[in-house]
Amino acid sequence: MTIALEMRNITKEFPGVKALNNVTIQVKQGEVHALCGENGAGKSTLMKVLSGLYPSGTYEGQILINGVERHFHKIKEAEEAGIAIIYQELALAKDLSIGENLFLGKEPAKFGIINWEQVYKESEKWLHEVGLNASPELPTGSLGIGKQQQVEIAKALSKNANILILDEPTAALTEQEVEILLGILQEFKKRGVTCIYISHKLNEVFAIADSITVLRDGMTVGTFATPDITEDQVISLMVGRELKERFPRVESNPGEVVLKVTNYTVMNPDIPGKKVVDDISFEVRKGEIFGIAGLMGAGRTELVMSLFGSYSGARTGSVEIEGKPVKINNTRQAIREGLALVSEDRKKYGLVLGMDIKSNVTMASLKSISAGGVINHNQEIASGNEYIQSLKIKANSVETITGTLSGGNQQKVVLGKWLMTAPKILILDEPTRGIDVGAKFEIYGIMNELIRQGVSIIMVSSELPELLGMSHRIMVIAEGKRMAEFKAEEATQELIMTAATGGSDK
Repeated sequence: MTIALEMRNITKEFPGVKALNNVTIQVKQGEVHALCGENGAGKSTLMKVLSGLYPSGTYEGQILINGVERHFHKIKEAEEAGIAIIYQELALAKDLSIGENLFLGKEPAKFGIINWEQVYKESEKWLHEVGLNASPELPTGSLGIGKQQQVEIAKALSKNANILILDEPTAALTEQEVEILLGILQEFKKRGVTCIYISHKLNEVFAIADSITVLRDGMTVGTFATPDITEDQVISLMVGRELKERFPRVESNPGEVVLKVTNYTVMNPDIPGKKVVDDISFEVRKGEIFGIAGLMGAGRTELVMSLFGSYSGARTGSVEIEGKPVKINNTRQAIREGLALVSEDRKKYGLVLGMDIKSNVTMASLKSISAGGVINHNQEIASGNEYIQSLKIKANSVETITGTLSGGNQQKVVLGKWLMTAPKILILDEPTRGIDVGAKFEIYGIMNELIRQGVSIIMVSSELPELLGMSHRIMVIAEGKRMAEFKAEEATQELIMTAATGGSDK
């Protein structure tokens, strides 16, 4: 089979850091080639070299396309060579139409007048290529994330891309949207399009990839045909050690009921009369992990945000903490009652990325390190250092800017922020989204230590193996309603999915 892409001995250095060290990768024509590695392993840096974001001359090594050495000094040159990269953060202008996005910067025009009929006619062809049944005149922002991603892929194809790079493409997709995306890639494979697929989700990697290259610490560990390697072996190669159990759940002897929610209903603040949570009741006990399962849009996030006082929809029903009725209308009240929420979107709701670690960690606990409204900076530094050490945050100092950390280390900073408030109930909404397997394992270890200390954890997760592996009980919701509840030992993926799609009422 023809080699579509070869990157030989790529070395890329930043001040004080060798991000890539002699990395070599070969990708065959028409295959899906997965690139696996922990955050910081060098995957994205390697793709930025390939796509021309890091121009020729800023790194050592060679790039060969179909056997011919190429030097890309800017992104446009890489695109002209048939290389397109689709990042996790989609690069679309939401206010423009789909067609305008597809032809942005390359509009067909005569005497400075754009031929809109041609724009929309050709757009229809590219949308058909990716299986998207939508008018090219629709505003792009009116589409869901999954369909926006299809637009991004159509945009890449319209530039005659024959090497398509997808960086964490399914991080924000529903299971149905993931299936659609994988189906599109299978079709591309039949047509000879070459795909490089970067993902932490190994089940997807093994479902779609023909071969896998593993990177660790900026170096190539090896390339393997997918049938010749297992998920556990890939994990071991990624982290440099064997993870004995991917989900190290500890046995729990739950104590008294800490949180009791009864006949709880939450209204959608934007759609009059629509319920996002519909008459839900459940209990959470001391020292247990209580999992919440459900499909995207089931009401999981709205439920936990409203309990934390950070969702604006009207609520009815009752909430008790340690037997005492509580009314929580804002996050300040929630913290005072012993609740903490690690949001599903850490960058938007959990962190100030431009601030350093110590400022983020102490943000929710400023009273404890202040006197007379003045922050005690020595205490602030001590608190930051305490959580850097206890949570094993990889950073040069407490003054490291949080936005420069890997996803896993950012998540640990968010955890540190909320642990400093000494919560009774810690709510984790998608706690391992977008972080690598090594960091996931460390997060699970932190969760286990917390329940040993008597903290109660509510975990919302879209990853069923994670829910099954870490929870002691799992509640399934669909369309805002409680559909079922399972003990860990009786739950299966099939039972949860049946309930999540409305097929059970236990």
